[in-house]
Amino acid sequence: MTGVTWVTCDRADLPGSLGWLATEERLRLDAFRIAKRRDDYLLGRWTAKRAIAARMSPSPPLETIAIRAAADGAPEAFLDDAPLAFTVSISHSVGRALAAVRDAGPALGADLERVEPRSALLVGDFFTAEEAARVAACPPDGRDRAITLIWSAKESALKARRTGLREDPRRVRIDLGADLVAPDGAWRAIAVAIDGAPGALAGWWRDDAGYVLTVVGEAMAVPP
Repeated sequence: MTGVTWVTCDRADLPGSLGWLATEERLRLDAFRIAKRRDDYLLGRWTAKRAIAARMSPSPPLETIAIRAAADGAPEAFLDDAPLAFTVSISHSVGRALAAVRDAGPALGADLERVEPRSALLVGDFFTAEEAARVAACPPDGRDRAITLIWSAKESALKARRTGLREDPRRVRIDLGADLVAPDGAWRAIAVAIDGAPGALAGWWRDDAGYVLTVVGEAMAVPP
């Protein structure tokens, strides 16, 4: 299967039992002492496993899929302890999770953020001058959404680079084009440039019932 498969799930979508977890994932879950971390872990794994299974034929039982963190923190998928040839990205925000999956090779990062008020410090500390100007030019009722969207695109780009916030987000330059509204839920293009890095990433974003989704990577000519 070519392209990127994406799935979103809400906490209410989680099954009542934990039988879909691999043994190692159940042990990891039991080690969490903070309820939110347990909830995010479960929701992220459930969503990612559904996305992975959707790319496989026949779809394997979810308990045979395990998702482990690589040394750099990126998720990696295994089937019965054998690595799967997929690139996986997981995100969660306020009771919802996003997973994006593609065949291994090209980079991929995905992020989900609920649209909500954001501190001006986020813009001042992590946005480029051009991005800050774009936010300032928005009408007041659209600024939180613009900030959330630009930040989400940066997060996706840093995941695609497998650096996360270890890399300065100001090195990532986001161009969302002219249209910051997608009321029909359609995917809109994102241009991404990394200061000092050859080439460029590209991606897509969409509205999702009070959240924004962004997917960034290499060879992203078509939407997920």
